[in-house]
Amino acid sequence: MNICKNVAVCGRWFVNGTTPQRLSKSLWTKLQTNFGVYDVVDHLGTVSDPRTVPEYVTLPSYAKTGIVVDEPHHDCPPEIQNKGQIEMLRQSCKFAKFVLDSAKTQLKVGATTDNVDQFVHDLIIDNNAYPSPLNYRGFKKSVCTSINNVVCHGVPDDRPLLNGDLISVDVSVYLNGFHGDCAATYCVGEVDDCGKKLMSIAEQSMYKGIEACGPGKSFSDIGRAIELYVLQHGHFVVSSITGHGIGTYFHGPPVIFHSTLHNYPGIMKPGMVFTVEPVVCQGDSDVEILEDGWTIVTADNSRGAQFEHTILITDDGYDILTV
Repeated sequence: MNICKNVAVCGRWFVNGTTPQRLSKSLWTKLQTNFGVYDVVDHLGTVSDPRTVPEYVTLPSYAKTGIVVDEPHHDCPPEIQNKGQIEMLRQSCKFAKFVLDSAKTQLKVGATTDNVDQFVHDLIIDNNAYPSPLNYRGFKKSVCTSINNVVCHGVPDDRPLLNGDLISVDVSVYLNGFHGDCAATYCVGEVDDCGKKLMSIAEQSMYKGIEACGPGKSFSDIGRAIELYVLQHGHFVVSSITGHGIGTYFHGPPVIFHSTLHNYPGIMKPGMVFTVEPVVCQGDSDVEILEDGWTIVTADNSRGAQFEHTILITDDGYDILTV
């Protein structure tokens, strides 16, 4: 099922309100030699039960029910954060980056993504914070782990990491009433040159998008800068996966498109906080969603890579909060 030409998704937030049809697993071959040498994720693993959260941890509104009730509609104007809110966002974003950097130590051959989830969950809870993905619209785990041809929203399971895997880890935390969000792609063991090139292009494209930000600039400048850089280097942007505003809510306006296929109107203003998180793939940018309703894979089995920062628009430019 192809969502690229008519919807954009962040989390399970589909901009036009359409939920794609879910696909069965085991639809793909094991290797695409023109994209390099790697294992194609061709089925969903076994997912363990959601992890428990102590009563003393402050919970987001959806934590117990899975129902999101406090996110502004994407048609609403982006929120302008005040000084106090910005300081709280700095703290949550800094902590998210700390968790992401710490999770990198767990990405070893033989470890499972469920092991990574356990580590991330415990680290967040030990710091009196809540893992934002947990039970968000029913998501069962505390972090997203996306391997090779899984480009976004991979659900941690019992699959062991293999030598040569690329894995994107997306960490989001809820600390003192505010969310922080960041992601990066890492090598497991020895990754081929095609994979390393993909990672480099994806990371640099994120920074190209961030460099296009500033007061008075159009939101569409972000996608234009990202897409130009990626195409110049022979890769493609998955246009249906977007960035988002963030604050006391996990996802909200503005919608940050990473290509020119879609356009979000308006200009950036000081105090706006949002993520820039392009997904770049080796082959065609069409994607499909597996039967769990979350796992997004490339239609042609090519690998993807994603990097993400949360940024603040300032009076004279931008500030990366997830550092």
